[in-house]
Amino acid sequence: MALINYASREINCKIVFYGTGMGGKTTNLEYIHKQLNPSIRGEMISLNTENERTLFFDFLPLDLGSVQGFRTKFSLYTVPGQVEYNASRKLILNGADGVIFVADSLPTAMEDNLYSLKNMEENLAEYGLTLDSLPWILQYNKRDLPDALPLEELDRQLNKKGVPSFEAVATEGRGVFATLKAISKDVLNRLT
Repeated sequence: MALINYASREINCKIVFYGTGMGGKTTNLEYIHKQLNPSIRGEMISLNTENERTLFFDFLPLDLGSVQGFRTKFSLYTVPGQVEYNASRKLILNGADGVIFVADSLPTAMEDNLYSLKNMEENLAEYGLTLDSLPWILQYNKRDLPDALPLEELDRQLNKKGVPSFEAVATEGRGVFATLKAISKDVLNRLT
């Protein structure tokens, strides 16, 4: 839930990138961090295991101007994709104002995508939330790979709720800001 500080006239929102291991969550944040002017973003904090996969979270605070006289700040987090870190995934999801589910477009990743989506729903339920109770969108990453599943197949299996979905190639930045803009807009619309 957004934190509103009336004294400092700030609204702090939390967006979580959720999905499978090696699906592109951290790559999204790295691209955003690299492209944004340092005056509107903080330092990116990343915790990695020895094989360079995110262990707990990536965190990137963004200052995105003002809404109705309040300065809006977004904190972007990623969850670890690895199943063995579910306690961390659940903890990072706590207090989320919006979620970007990053799906790997490869056919070999579909089972992991489905498991991760189900896991996200279960973890939200622990906080009394459902996918209908907070803004969330889908990002279909790795669209540049020759064996990427067709969008219709990804939507059929992963987008039963008909939420907005975006194609992306996070390594090149394609679709990254469109995804972030869409979820930020959804989160802010819920606040007003």
